[in-house]
Amino acid sequence: MGEHAVKAKEYSPATSASPRGFQILNGALALVLVAASLGSEKVYCQSPSSQCKIEVRQPYRYITSNGIPDHTTGQFPNRGNPNTISAQDYHFKVPLNPTPSQGQSRGYDFGVAVNGVPFDPGTAELWNGDMRWHYEALSGMMVSRGSLGVDANLAHVQPNGAYHYHGLPMGLLEKLNYRNKMVLAGYAADGYPIYGPYCYSTANDSRSALKKMKSSYRLKSGTRIGGSDGPGGAYDGSFAQDYEFVAGAGDLDQYNGRTGVTPEYPSGTFYYVLTENWPFVPRQFRGTPDASFAKGPPGLDRGNGGGRRTDRFGGMNRFGGSNGGPPGGPPGRLHEG
Repeated sequence: MGEHAVKAKEYSPATSASPRGFQILNGALALVLVAASLGSEKVYCQSPSSQCKIEVRQPYRYITSNGIPDHTTGQFPNRGNPNTISAQDYHFKVPLNPTPSQGQSRGYDFGVAVNGVPFDPGTAELWNGDMRWHYEALSGMMVSRGSLGVDANLAHVQPNGAYHYHGLPMGLLEKLNYRNKMVLAGYAADGYPIYGPYCYSTANDSRSALKKMKSSYRLKSGTRIGGSDGPGGAYDGSFAQDYEFVAGAGDLDQYNGRTGVTPEYPSGTFYYVLTENWPFVPRQFRGTPDASFAKGPPGLDRGNGGGRRTDRFGGMNRFGGSNGGPPGGPPGRLHEG
């Protein structure tokens, strides 16, 4: 039985960019970078409602935004998501020179897009309240039950009004002309850049053809542990734990990244990649995430450096279970896709 995942709808290409100091203009989106030699890189994304500023002050890159996307979104509230998008007060910072560390994975938003919208791929929905079994938003059971109301950007809204991406942010990628060049989509909480799915086929050759990157994760074979220790049933993508990394199975490493040259880093860097297959948005940090991306207890907004709530829908559980997730027992079977 194969993985059944939400697929992002592709859009037509849109903009242009150059490696060093550049300007991208496309409708509501405006990004401006001051030449690197000035040591004062600034990026602005502005539309009638979307506000984002990215600037460099050694040794950090600072991102402030109101979290309003600069592209069309789905209808919110909707059947799967009862929340309305509202402005936030985000103040993120990431190191300019990130270094590898222990590979931390939970407790933080993964990163922030260049339009100021967070990447937050995980969920807080659990099987029987067990932290070992997190339901997936874009594959398996959640897909068959409405996928938490995500829109064409594979995004939805938290109870505090925060719009955030679980997968490929297609409206943003369209603006960046992602199918015709390698595009910087955002920054991870540890400071490493995040790129769209098309990258140089030869990592260290900017003249090589573009290639759509594929992750090296796949569904495990067999069945999950059952009883009081697990939900049982076949590994079908319903849980993050249904996937395993297989070196060489795709183009990317266990962090869903690789090392190579990019338009913004012509001398080379490690970078993460957004992919169409799981994990969609990376789940594990290569470096140390900054505390400004830390998640707080449910109901807490980040504001000026405070933690942000986890991705759980408050009130009664939509699935009829307890502990903020679908009811106990085996997850629903997949629809063949």
